[in-house]
Amino acid sequence: MSLTDEELTRYSRQLVLPQIGGQGQQRLKAASVCVVGAGGIGCAVIPALAGAGIGRLTIIDGDAVDLSNLHRQPLYRSREIGEPKAALAAQFVRRFNPFVELRPVEQRVEPGKADALLSGHDLILDGTDNFATRLLVSDTAIHLGIPLLSAAAAQFQGQVALWRGRPCYRCFVGEAFDADDCDNCAELGVLGALTGTVGNFAALLAIRVLAGAGDDPAGKLHLFDGLRGEWRTIRLPADPRCKACGSES
Repeated sequence: MSLTDEELTRYSRQLVLPQIGGQGQQRLKAASVCVVGAGGIGCAVIPALAGAGIGRLTIIDGDAVDLSNLHRQPLYRSREIGEPKAALAAQFVRRFNPFVELRPVEQRVEPGKADALLSGHDLILDGTDNFATRLLVSDTAIHLGIPLLSAAAAQFQGQVALWRGRPCYRCFVGEAFDADDCDNCAELGVLGALTGTVGNFAALLAIRVLAGAGDDPAGKLHLFDGLRGEWRTIRLPADPRCKACGSES
């Protein structure tokens, strides 16, 4: 997939990186990424991926902008309260990088719809804030054979991981709760800068994976402590009894 002269100039600072180069940039242009959730994490992920030259972005979010979102979701403005996030995020990308093909989806990922919404992508990046959706996205990614990058942030703590089937996100959280029982940032609180930190780190991993730069980070959980300003990484084993990916399932 060739790059136009304008694209060569736009991405010139990436193209000079030996780990990216022309071949890596062409891979990014050929890639299709589904971002589930255009909230705090999505608002960092979406500009980073669009700026890097991802060829096709699907943005899935069924929510509308609320005043309480604005401290951590800089894609939106006060005058846009009540408008759908997916459409607004797509509008931003169209102005930001006209070379990105966009598909905004103004609905939630729900059982019975997940396969159709998530299929056909090279990578799924989940930045949603409840276990029910995260687990559905993870189970669907396994079923479809698509790598999943999951990212979450609450209070001063963040976590990011890439999953390629085994282990999977369900191996990490176990039999988690439904949406009504799950803590999220509405109850726990979250620092706006934290979602930007976690989202940009998730976007960095996505770009690395899609461009073929660096080691494959699959199966590693990256944890960020915002009060200490420290990252730590742990490798997670697969759960043989996991009902999504386990050998005994």
